[in-house]
Amino acid sequence: MKMKSTGFKMLFALAGIVALFASCQQKAEQQLPNIVVILADDMGYGDVSCLNDSSKIHTPNLDNLAGQGIMLTDAHTNSSVCTPTRYGLLTGRYAWRSPLKSGVTWSYDTNIIEPGRTTLASMLKKHDYYTACIGKWHLGMGWAEDAAGNIDFMQPIENGPVTNGFDYFYGINASLDIPPYFYIENNRITATEIDTVKGMRGKMFWRKGPIGNDFKHVEVLPNLTREAIKVINNQAKADQPFFLYFPLPAPHTPILPTEEFLGKSGTNEYGDFVLMVDDVVGKITEALKQNGLEDNTIVFFTSDNGCSPMANYKELATFGHDPSYIFRGHKADIYEGGHRVPFFVKWPGKIKPGTESDEIICTTDLLASCAAIVGDSLEDYEGEDSYNIIPALVGEKLDSPLREAIVHHSVDGNFSIRKGDWKLEFCAGSGGWSYPREKKAHELGLPPVQLYNLKTDIAEEVNVADKHPEIVDELTVLMQKYIDEGRSTPGSPQQNTGETNLYKAKSR
Repeated sequence: MKMKSTGFKMLFALAGIVALFASCQQKAEQQLPNIVVILADDMGYGDVSCLNDSSKIHTPNLDNLAGQGIMLTDAHTNSSVCTPTRYGLLTGRYAWRSPLKSGVTWSYDTNIIEPGRTTLASMLKKHDYYTACIGKWHLGMGWAEDAAGNIDFMQPIENGPVTNGFDYFYGINASLDIPPYFYIENNRITATEIDTVKGMRGKMFWRKGPIGNDFKHVEVLPNLTREAIKVINNQAKADQPFFLYFPLPAPHTPILPTEEFLGKSGTNEYGDFVLMVDDVVGKITEALKQNGLEDNTIVFFTSDNGCSPMANYKELATFGHDPSYIFRGHKADIYEGGHRVPFFVKWPGKIKPGTESDEIICTTDLLASCAAIVGDSLEDYEGEDSYNIIPALVGEKLDSPLREAIVHHSVDGNFSIRKGDWKLEFCAGSGGWSYPREKKAHELGLPPVQLYNLKTDIAEEVNVADKHPEIVDELTVLMQKYIDEGRSTPGSPQQNTGETNLYKAKSR
């Protein structure tokens, strides 16, 4: 009897081992990939050498990333400035549907992500991802105030990244030229003392404001890179997938290449700073490789908008370099140079190396795409402007474009809509900072809308609105539909936050 009992115990133990092995094997087969999103700040399409044969800046790490995955040549941001692009990337929703109808958030503005809104981080967190944001937030924070209504920097921040789906945050409030200048870890600044820093002019531009005793502008990009690598190193030991959102503060002003990169590009300081960004990408991909994570990690790289005029386009032109490549305009504009950006994705075993796609995509598409990766589906109130672009990335044959159309927005709040080759701009000028600004365009008596066929006129030189009124009408109706229904994807109508008017924008 005793022998039988022992035999049964052995059988049960063996069965348990077999079950455990099967469970582990199933888990390995179903292992979700790590996701890394690197977002450059004010980096032009033409700044990446694999996208621009005439580029005078050689970007080996970005070229290598594109060569190991896919390069999307018709990729866009939903806005031509910082804050709204970040909102769109994280929420899958055009930022003009949010409380922010033009411009960007400022030093002490509140967070524009509506309470309870699904973000890329909160969606992935549902699937047991560790979520970390390292870098530039620029969506507004919930800074605490004292009894007199003054900002109390030493109190916890009430509504930052860690209240919007991120397990961990280490970074800065906004652009590196916008005060206050502090490192923030989770919901507190890391400084123990606060001083005031003078403003700077030129390419090293920043504004006067409060600064922490552990903060030096020139050290920010290297410091954030070390923190991002630290997240990768730590998560390599963890038993869960991770999402690393790494929004860089560069090559935005202040343009501060470290001594190692000064003069390296053969152009100006902006070109040197671009090379520093390229080096950061190399460091991140190398950290993944060294930790054995490369084969199960998707890496996205893009920029939040086109290059800023602070890079000094005239000076760069003397070296034969144009950050906007063949496109008209730059950061802030409704023209292609404002929102057409580099976009590379590497996913070993899924994306064929060295591929290229001219599929029209938007940075708002990351939410639906990552949801598809983890087997999730978005509700009607989530990612209203987010399309799943995975079929284009993995080379599926597409019978029609993934997107019906794409909407862009300028710094002044002007709209454009692109469907196929046609792009309709609801403004007389650039809608931004390049010539002609809206006020000047009206003074010149330019038509109130612009229509371009990008197949034959990629530089947006000949406005053909008067020759194709039927296209103008069709795209105007579609744009108004997208506004009225609160979405551009299929699904039930949703509400925009605040009034959204197609023709109401600032005129500077």
